[in-house]
Amino acid sequence: MAIKRGNSMTVGRRNSGGNGSWMIIVVIVLVLFLAPLGYFFGTGMYSSTDENDLSATIGKQDVDWRAKLALQHIRSLFTKKVIDVIKASTDDLGPLSLDSFRKNNLSASWKIIGQENVINNNSIPVEITEGDRKWTSAGTLEKTIDDHSQSVDTPAKLARRQLRDKRRESRAADLVKKDDDVIIKLENAAIQRSKSVDSAFLGKYSIWRKENDNENIDATIRLVRDQMIMARVYMSLATMKNKTQLARELQGQLKESQRALGDATADADLNHSVAEKIKSMGQLLSKAKDQLYDCKLVTGKLRAMLQSADEQVRSLKKQSMFLSQIAAKTIPNGIHCLSMRLTIDYYLLPLEKRVFPKSENLENPDLYHYALFSDNVLAASVVVNSTIKNAKEPEKHVFHLVSDKLNFGAMNMWFLLNPPGKATIHVENVDEFKWLNSSYCPVLRQLESAAMKEYYFKSDHQSTGSSNLKYRNPKYLSMLNHLRFYLPQVYPKLNKILFLDDDIVVQKDLTGLWKVDLNGKVNGAVETCGESFHRFDKYLNFSNPHIARNFDPNACGWAYGMNMFDLDVWKKKDITGIYHKWQNMNEDRVLWKLGTLPPGLMTFYGLTHPLDKSWHVLGLGYNPSVDKKDIEKAAVIHYNGNMKPWLELAMTKYRSYWVKYIKFDHPYIRGCKLGE
Repeated sequence: MAIKRGNSMTVGRRNSGGNGSWMIIVVIVLVLFLAPLGYFFGTGMYSSTDENDLSATIGKQDVDWRAKLALQHIRSLFTKKVIDVIKASTDDLGPLSLDSFRKNNLSASWKIIGQENVINNNSIPVEITEGDRKWTSAGTLEKTIDDHSQSVDTPAKLARRQLRDKRRESRAADLVKKDDDVIIKLENAAIQRSKSVDSAFLGKYSIWRKENDNENIDATIRLVRDQMIMARVYMSLATMKNKTQLARELQGQLKESQRALGDATADADLNHSVAEKIKSMGQLLSKAKDQLYDCKLVTGKLRAMLQSADEQVRSLKKQSMFLSQIAAKTIPNGIHCLSMRLTIDYYLLPLEKRVFPKSENLENPDLYHYALFSDNVLAASVVVNSTIKNAKEPEKHVFHLVSDKLNFGAMNMWFLLNPPGKATIHVENVDEFKWLNSSYCPVLRQLESAAMKEYYFKSDHQSTGSSNLKYRNPKYLSMLNHLRFYLPQVYPKLNKILFLDDDIVVQKDLTGLWKVDLNGKVNGAVETCGESFHRFDKYLNFSNPHIARNFDPNACGWAYGMNMFDLDVWKKKDITGIYHKWQNMNEDRVLWKLGTLPPGLMTFYGLTHPLDKSWHVLGLGYNPSVDKKDIEKAAVIHYNGNMKPWLELAMTKYRSYWVKYIKFDHPYIRGCKLGE
């Protein structure tokens, strides 16, 4: 093709003298059309050459000089304006266009200066210059033409594009920042709301525990509930925008979904028609979205619904706390029936049949003595039965029971009818302890005061929280609860005694506790403190100087329920006197609230020997997460908390450890329907 063009030019020169001026026109035309064609062809050949053949391509200068010659002719014949027009229309020239070659025929490792599709190439740095073409080390083909040539993307276009990109990025950043600010505000608000909730509502005595959590994982039920939420949102928006017909449709479909859902908690419980309800609701929600959707309004409505739901949850938790405290104070009908029947039958017995055998063992210091203070016949029977059944030498065990005058007859009658095997048992009435009076006992004097009566019995008393409700429990009015501070006075001839609460179950022989060296301490107990809970600052008011001056707020707490007391050391240390001192200082309840654990922590401060935790495992009355292995290997398990095993509040997973020591075939148990 190049040879043919060369021959034509030679003929043109040979005949130029005879044909006149028309031959000049022919030459110009040929140059205008054939020379660019050759140039474009040469450029394409060069562009398609592989990188490995680059050195051979550079040597082909017979093609490039023709391209230069053609460009010189074109510049001499046309003005800059004409060249710009030709350059602007090169995209219409088809596959032989220079821009077409640049865009379509270059290797993937090449990039065009000024174009946006930049491709990185990790090839070895090379730079080759030939004429007006330059290939740099980055794999860039740079076409350097004189000042007359222009790029398709002018600097003005590039500037505008960059400006648009910057504006887009700025808007996106603003939106993201706004979303982040909103999320942070919501999180901070949630944190503040959580702090304002009384911790006691969510604490260990709350019935909002895992056992009662019904976390549904069924997809269909979740879908129906999500649809109902969005239906309420759009129904509110429809009412706001006066679209009454759509609001009525949403309300009707919402009722249908509610009926279809019913009380189902799993997909298997759903009616077969629920699929149609889901489809109908989906179509209606799609229609509502087309007519009503506004991101700001929908978001605001969902936030309002969330806030309302949060307030409802808080209110329900307060209510549940209140109801659980009331339930914890009540006595089940079956236990009340049992106590009444036993009391009646006891007082029908002749006096000579009301006496327990083996009374000589009651003051024998060589035997294993237990102190149990209770007004619950069934609970006391479980403690005694479980202890005897797990004892290696039951004949050496002596139980000292103390009850109040209302349950004294029932307690006596039960153990007269059901003696604890070879063990010794004795029941006393706390109201017959004449030495225990208000002149000697500060807590009795305080319980008889007008301020205490107002606190407990005034109907319009303003409670400042669930903790006040908790401590307004009738058990704190009973001297049975405070009798533990008078053990040497009740049992003056004993040197050691194991104190047991009536909400425990014994699972192993306990005689090993009498062999534990208390190292001169008075109280042997299992400590209950962890990382940051059950320490002294949880129970005592350290803003009071008397408390702050005498106790360490980080001192570890311990538990009542199973305590080994050395009564000889008790008398030497005058533990009862220490108790009286602190009780007198707390007449207006500024040191601690009501209860026996806070004064116990203060009275036995520095005088408590920690026992191995396997002796006493706590939490079965409030904690659903007690490790089963710990329960199985524990000597004593304790249902401390509101969910006592004899109440309907009890956690069923722990109740079996307690009920297996009840004689459900007993006539009194059957008669009071305690087995149902």
